[in-house]
Amino acid sequence: MYHNGYLLDTNVLLQDAGNLFVLSQEGSNLIVLAETVLDEIDAKKSGFDEINFQAREFARILENAQVRATFSQGELRIVALELAIPQGGVLGIEILSKEHYACEHTLTAPKILNDRKILEIAQHAQTHYDMPITFVSLDIMARTRAVSLGIAASELQGRKKSPFDAQFIRTITIPFSMIEALEHRDIAELDPEYKPYYFGYKFAVKDSDQIILGVIEHGKVVLLDEESLRDQHVMPLNSEQLFFSHALKSPYYNIIIVEALAGSGKTLIALSGAMKLLRQKLHKRIIYIRNSIESTDRGEEVGFLPGLEEKFRIYNHPLMDSLEYIVRNAHKRKKNNLHALGHQDLSAQEVQARVEELIAQFSIETMWVGEMRGRTLNDAIVIIDEAQNMSNKTMQMVLSRIDASSKVVILGSNKQIDNIYLNRHTNALTTLLHATQKKPTGLNLFGLKLTKVLRGPITAWAEEIFSK
Repeated sequence: MYHNGYLLDTNVLLQDAGNLFVLSQEGSNLIVLAETVLDEIDAKKSGFDEINFQAREFARILENAQVRATFSQGELRIVALELAIPQGGVLGIEILSKEHYACEHTLTAPKILNDRKILEIAQHAQTHYDMPITFVSLDIMARTRAVSLGIAASELQGRKKSPFDAQFIRTITIPFSMIEALEHRDIAELDPEYKPYYFGYKFAVKDSDQIILGVIEHGKVVLLDEESLRDQHVMPLNSEQLFFSHALKSPYYNIIIVEALAGSGKTLIALSGAMKLLRQKLHKRIIYIRNSIESTDRGEEVGFLPGLEEKFRIYNHPLMDSLEYIVRNAHKRKKNNLHALGHQDLSAQEVQARVEELIAQFSIETMWVGEMRGRTLNDAIVIIDEAQNMSNKTMQMVLSRIDASSKVVILGSNKQIDNIYLNRHTNALTTLLHATQKKPTGLNLFGLKLTKVLRGPITAWAEEIFSK
C-alpha cells in the first residue's frame, strides 16, 4: 500500500507542521510518530514563538484525522489514523507507543530521555513494517545516534534553498555629460546587463570622485533626494541607509526586504522612516512583529509576566532599544542646537516616559505571530523583524494578513538564526531573498543588504572574525 515509511523526530514538525504532507507525497508514504513526539508537541502549544505556532498547527491537522484502527503487536501499541489530503489522496499516520521503555531503566540523562524513547520506537519500527522505515530528523546528533543503532536516518530533503548572494545595489560608470539626463532615463539604455534584482544604482561619474545614487522605478532611473532623506529622527549615515530610507519613503514599493549585519541600523532606519510616513499622514499606525525565540527553560513564558508593558518589552527588545535611541538622539540634538552647556542628560525615567509618548503618538503596536490568524492589518507600516527565525508557513500567514493599504518592511540576518528548527537554507528570509529574482505581478519589491556595521568596533570585529 505504501512505498516508504518515515518516522519523524519532533523537530521536523516544529519546523513546519506541513512537513507531514510533504513527506507523505500525496499519501504514497506512511508517516510514523512515536507517542513521545506527541507529548513534546503538546508541551509546546502555549506561547507566541514560532515553535508554539507550529505545535498548534500540528494539533489542528491532527483534529481532522479519523481513527482507522487501534491494536497491539508485541510490546508496541499502535493507533492508525487517516487524514484526507486537500490535493487529493489520504495521509496515513501511525502512532507507536510502549508501556515500558528500556531506556527508562538505564542511566540516561533526563534531557535526552525523550530522544532515546523516540529512537527505541524507531528500532521497533524497523522490524514491525514490511517496508523501509527512515528516521527523519533535523538534529545531526540524533541521526548519528540512529545510524549507530542500525536505524536508517535522513535529514529533511527537498526544501533547501541556497542563500541568495547577488548584490541588490549595482555600480556602473557614466560620462560627466550624462549627469543632467540621468533622471527618468531608461535603465536598459544605461545598463544592458540590468536584472530585476538591481534595485539601486551607484552611478560613478568618469574621471571624478562623484557618485550619484538612484533607484529603478517603472524601469527608469529615479535619483535620491539625499537632503530630504536625512530629515528624519535617525539620519542615514551611508549610501545603504539612504537607499533604505528612499524605499521606505517611496509609495512605489509595497514590500522592502532587508538582510543586514548586526549593528547596521536596520531596525532604527525602519522605525525612523515609518515615523516620518506617519507624520506625513500617509499611514495611521506602525505594527512591529518580531518572531522571538526566547528561552523558556525557567518558565519565563510571556504569559507569566505582570502587565502588558512587561510583555511588550520582553518580546521586543530591538524595538524598545530603537525608541530609546531616538529619544536620546533627539534630546542630544536639541541640546546641541541650544548650546546649553548646563543642559542635563535624560534620566532613565524621563527616557521611559518619552518612549511611551512616542508609542502613543505614532500608534506603535506589537503583535506576535500566534495572535494574527484571522486578522487584517490595514493602513499601517508593518515591520517584520527577525525573518530568519520564521518558517515559510509562518511568513505566508503573516503576509496574508496585510492588505493593499499597508507597506511591509521585512528585516533579518542569516548570520543570526536562533530557531533550532530552521537553517540558512530553509527559513523565510532566504525564500524572500530568492523571490526578488523575478518581478511579481501587482506589487513592487525592494531588496537591500546592509553591510556597514555602525554599532561600534567591537560589533564590526565580531562580525568579521566569526563570519568566516
